Amino acid sequence: MMNDNRTQYFSVINESENRVSNILIDVYQALIQKGYNPVNQMTGYIMSGDPTYITGYNNSRSKITQINRDDIVEELVRAFVEYHHLNDTNKS
Repeated sequence: MMNDNRTQYFSVINESENRVSNILIDVYQALIQKGYNPVNQMTGYIMSGDPTYITGYNNSRSKITQINRDDIVEELVRAFVEYHHLNDTNKS
């Protein structure tokens, strides 16, 4: 029998990232549906921590308060970096 030395990778972070991302998408869509400017409302919430910036429609306020605002900022920066392909430019 041959010894298989391949390493498998497991990441819990991806599950957390997906959760944050999915909540942000849900909240964004609820804000749109209720006629709000989602960028302004979500920015207000992130900066102040005041959940009244987020509509209660579709449990959006409850959903967004279940995640840490630092995790929201981290997800937004990660998405910005990926969108602009910045993670490839800083490799030495």
